[in-house]
Amino acid sequence: MDLGLAGKAAIVTGGSAGIGLACATALHSEGVGVLMVARHADRLRESARAVAAGSRQDRDADVVPMNGDVSKADDVTNIVSAARNRWGRIDILVNCAGAARAGAFLDLTDDAYLDAWTVKLLGYMRMVRAVVPAMIEQGDGRIVNIVGGAGRTPDSTFLAGSTANAGLLNFTRGVSKLLAQHNIRINAISPGVTATERAERLAAQRAAADGTSVEEAKARLTRAIPLGHMVDPAEIAAMMLLLVSDRVRSMTGGEILIDGGQTPGV
Repeated sequence: MDLGLAGKAAIVTGGSAGIGLACATALHSEGVGVLMVARHADRLRESARAVAAGSRQDRDADVVPMNGDVSKADDVTNIVSAARNRWGRIDILVNCAGAARAGAFLDLTDDAYLDAWTVKLLGYMRMVRAVVPAMIEQGDGRIVNIVGGAGRTPDSTFLAGSTANAGLLNFTRGVSKLLAQHNIRINAISPGVTATERAERLAAQRAAADGTSVEEAKARLTRAIPLGHMVDPAEIAAMMLLLVSDRVRSMTGGEILIDGGQTPGV
């Protein structure tokens, strides 16, 4: 399927690992110039080299690593300016930054919540606000927020992340009506438990909160998935490609769950 993305320009936050890296890889393989943003500069450079090396030779597109923190307003401004200076336009934004901690409710401090809300909820909102003027000038744009199933199905050991996710679902649906008049589409993908390094860290944090072993915490998570396996980050990236293409031009303000059937209700 030709998605018609070659020659476009994208920003991917949280691009150095996990789902963000999978999204950057998928976009670049379609011939999209990608600005990969992350807080850890050394790992980001290694990831950017891997993306560039692994792409098809017939696709001529840039991979640009940029150290940045979406919890800082100045960094967001610099990220968007760098993309516009590089390509003259911004066609796609994939928001994937965030590393909310898991832990027992009575043990987590205010800082754990503020960090989750500042990086993920406010960080995503800042990035959207920053790229929209360029997309309005172009008369076109596509935004995908990588959110998470905890926004619908909260767990007592992941309340910082689940409250940020719930806010993002509300934001995505609400702002979509404003952006639609400028032909800018914004949608959310909510992954379930995904096979990433972050999932390993969360399992360890949840195990500590529940007083169980890491192995038992991981087994409990897997048992709760009807399909019986974690999500592959490449699955999230594949859906992202579809959403930023023109194959589903009428979808905006929506959320797609990719969670192995784990979400219990509507």
